[in-house]
Amino acid sequence: MRQSNTSLSESLLPREPDDMLEMDELVTFVGEKWFKRWLWTAQCRRTRQIIAFVIGDRSETTAQKLWQAIPESYRGCPVFTDQFNVYPLIVPPEQHHPVPKGAGLTNHQQRWYNTLRQWVGRYTRRTLSFSKEDRCHELVTRWFILQHNLMIRDASRTI
Repeated sequence: MRQSNTSLSESLLPREPDDMLEMDELVTFVGEKWFKRWLWTAQCRRTRQIIAFVIGDRSETTAQKLWQAIPESYRGCPVFTDQFNVYPLIVPPEQHHPVPKGAGLTNHQQRWYNTLRQWVGRYTRRTLSFSKEDRCHELVTRWFILQHNLMIRDASRTI
């Protein structure tokens, strides 16, 4: 059985020189449909692991928290995002690669969001399942991300 206090950084595979990141955000809600919460994530394209996440509003402040949550070793990676106007404010210009929605360069993030919606009812688009408190929403999200990352890490060790 795994330790329940594994941190997100402990669940990650080591960074490699050619790694690239994809960053995106997903809307959800807590309590009431009008109380929107945004899940912001950064994913390593090579490993498909979520290297950082934050839940908040859709502001520059929350985006900055995501950037600060990215482990130092990954901060120099090229970053692919959609063309949302806050990303140029937080990602250094030499690393930032904004791409249109149909370009396919953030597909791994979109696919991961589909998996999240499939396995965690509170992220389903039309559902009766939802978190009543921010704290519970964050805990369920953290649990899912850790399980996802640990599964990838453990699978890589057996190869």
